[in-house]
Amino acid sequence: MNDIPLGILFGILAALLLLSAFFSGSETALMTLNRYRLQHLVKRKHRGAIKAHELLKRPDRLIGLILLGNNFANILASSIATLIAIRIGGNEAIATATGLLTFVVLIFAEVMPKTLGALRPETLAFVSAWIYIPLMKLFYPVVWGVNLITHILLWPFGVNARKDKVGAIDKDELKSIVSDAEHILPTRYQKMLLSILDLESATVEDVMTQRNDIVGIDLEDDIEDIAEQLRHNPHTRLPVYKKHIDRVIGFLHIRSVLSSINEPSFHKQFITENLIKPFFIPANTSIHKQMQIFKAEKQRIGLVVDEYGDVQGLVTLDDLLQAIVGELIAEEPDIKKQSDGSYLVDASVTVRELNRVTHWDLPTEGPKTLNGLIIEYMETIPDPGVSIKLHGHVVEIIQCDDNTVRMVCFHPDH
Repeated sequence: MNDIPLGILFGILAALLLLSAFFSGSETALMTLNRYRLQHLVKRKHRGAIKAHELLKRPDRLIGLILLGNNFANILASSIATLIAIRIGGNEAIATATGLLTFVVLIFAEVMPKTLGALRPETLAFVSAWIYIPLMKLFYPVVWGVNLITHILLWPFGVNARKDKVGAIDKDELKSIVSDAEHILPTRYQKMLLSILDLESATVEDVMTQRNDIVGIDLEDDIEDIAEQLRHNPHTRLPVYKKHIDRVIGFLHIRSVLSSINEPSFHKQFITENLIKPFFIPANTSIHKQMQIFKAEKQRIGLVVDEYGDVQGLVTLDDLLQAIVGELIAEEPDIKKQSDGSYLVDASVTVRELNRVTHWDLPTEGPKTLNGLIIEYMETIPDPGVSIKLHGHVVEIIQCDDNTVRMVCFHPDH
């Protein structure tokens, strides 16, 4: 070594620092690649992406190869720097050379290449993949031995590099990705995708028309009143019952009796003869499953019942679709934002719908409607003018009757 000119030693040192920078930057680039964009590029036959994807199938081997090369370059660079220091200034210069080399390695072989790899991962990763593939084959026995020792040491801690897969995401993480994609997706499509992701956790209780709001035909009423109701009814299908909704006998499609309503011979038996068999839905049925059931049974409407068979509400196929597309088909908004930032809300609105519109996080595990949530919180029927703090939001009761809160105002959060 003493016979090697200083110029050559400096050249070797510079080459080793470049090699160390390559290993550091490529490691960061490969590990920060967007796995989903990488898969997309693989499907488009991008050659660099294909090689990078092949390397990332076994990240433990890739890391072993990178660290093997990086440590070899750094240790050899330290030895060369020590030799240069002794040649120039003797043993007293070793400390100075160590400090200078540490600074150079930190800046030029660590921070700068890793920053470049983090900011431009594809550029560096796809180029380095062409180099790592042959290196992996060349040094496979050494890498395999290093990984074997590593796996043995990690095994007592329950870590298995072959079984523990990196990159899989759960539903909440996917929702976060969609929420952060406002610069790519229009807001209405973004909300639609988030609603689809919520289908598994949402049940028909979250979107049904509540029992007290169900519009139906009571066969105990006079035929003239029934005919008048049919003439001015905005719905195409109505439940038909006797005295109360729990005694439903079927659904009536308005079209089947529309031509006979104004005839003198129109009578109740004509209604019962045109009824469709009632369809009942358990209250805990998920929206996703109910859509499949509606499709299989060729139904569009059903009554939601609890475990005792009592009717809790009514749900239609349109309600389920609205749970996905939201305000695109909503006819009359129940949540109105005021100019001062407050919200005037019909208390019959579901908590899930209120959360969707306002981006709040009110609990959905208990009562399904805002009215139910307020009554559960207060444990009484409040009077108009009363204000409460409901899960961090100031709510003023605007209107209520004997047993129901009708209208509330959410004041702006300060």
